[in-house]
Amino acid sequence: MREHSIDVRVRYSETDQMGVVYHGNYIPYFEIGRVEWLRAQGVSYKSLEDDGIALPIVSMTLNYKKPARYDDLLTIKTKFKSQTSVKLEFDCEIYSQAGELLTTAYFLLVFVDVKAGRPIPPPEHIKRILEKVTAGASPT
Repeated sequence: MREHSIDVRVRYSETDQMGVVYHGNYIPYFEIGRVEWLRAQGVSYKSLEDDGIALPIVSMTLNYKKPARYDDLLTIKTKFKSQTSVKLEFDCEIYSQAGELLTTAYFLLVFVDVKAGRPIPPPEHIKRILEKVTAGASPT
């Protein structure tokens, strides 16, 4: 599954005085999307951490097109773009309940050995999942 969608409702604490989502709160929305994309592939981020692996963001680009507002129901779409020896790339979008594109983003993450603090290739079971996703097959 190259793409995964999840709905999130905007909470009051995520908005400014005008009821508009504060720009910094889009990053956690996209994190929800990436974590749930992994979960949909059968991988829990917690299990990666338990194995001493982290997936920090090393680059990201966000483009705000229209504002999200308090109590809006948002759809976060996470699209697997590619995987290299140590990197994962995602394109992401946030849509309003009416289907309007509100925000786009690009994320580059790197598999890191937490103890060594160095990039590493993904574990074999993750490689197999990503190969299936890249080939268009169901990962599970």
